[in-house]
Amino acid sequence: MKYTCSVAMSPIDQLIELAKTAEEVGFDSIALPDSIFYMETQSADYPYTADGSRMWNAETPWADPLIAAGTMGAVTSTLRFYTNVMKLGSRNPLLLARQVGSVANLTNNRFGFGVGIGWAPEEFEWCGVPYAKRGKRVDEMIEVIKLVLGGGMVEFHGDFYDFDKLQMSPAPSKPVPIYVGGHTDVALRRAAGISDGWTSAMMTCEQLADTIGKLNALRAEYGRADKPFEFQAVCIDKFGVDGHRELAEAGVTDNIVIPWMFDGLGFDAPLDKKKDSLNRFADTYIHSGWRQ
Repeated sequence: MKYTCSVAMSPIDQLIELAKTAEEVGFDSIALPDSIFYMETQSADYPYTADGSRMWNAETPWADPLIAAGTMGAVTSTLRFYTNVMKLGSRNPLLLARQVGSVANLTNNRFGFGVGIGWAPEEFEWCGVPYAKRGKRVDEMIEVIKLVLGGGMVEFHGDFYDFDKLQMSPAPSKPVPIYVGGHTDVALRRAAGISDGWTSAMMTCEQLADTIGKLNALRAEYGRADKPFEFQAVCIDKFGVDGHRELAEAGVTDNIVIPWMFDGLGFDAPLDKKKDSLNRFADTYIHSGWRQ
């Protein structure tokens, strides 16, 4: 089981040093969250809290995850990065393909593209995209992005996007992994059918094991059971080496953690305290030998 450090809601001026330290102590990846803006009044519930409220406020810092990945990639050499997850619905697939391809090339293929639809109608409408039919539109967006990133002269004629032959160069020298987030049946089918992995939001180990079982059954149904597939998890009830061993046994391949939160520190904790937490976490889990 791999370990990914999430830098969600960390001050932007900490990101470079957090990436350097995460690589030094042995983390596999950095997970980068996505938020375009904070609307004063939300018209829909946030789907991953009990009361539908957001876990951040108007002053919470966010960096564009693709720009952050390129920046952090420039000061590291082995650490991987992935969006966790980028909300596609309010964006343009050709512009995204250009950006994703650039990050993949600049990081020497150390980038994975985690994607979701997006939950807030305001993010769609205020960016000039209809909220209606968002699921089908995102399915088409993923098609377009994969097609363009594959290289060569390509064209696409769909229900939402239509273009004649074009080419973006250079194409990444390796395929960019696509990871799909979401807990609904539609999201799980999307992940099993077209992606290289699935990303959870906050779940219990039991919920993760159940969802991983569903995804494996769907992958078999789609004839994709033999293809590599990541199960990236944020678990809320299994801690300590024994807990992490249980996650691995449940099928989790990538454990997404925020080490400083285990030490009682907040998102805005001082950088030196976060670096101490990264070292402490690595000593306890990454270098303890339990994964062998």
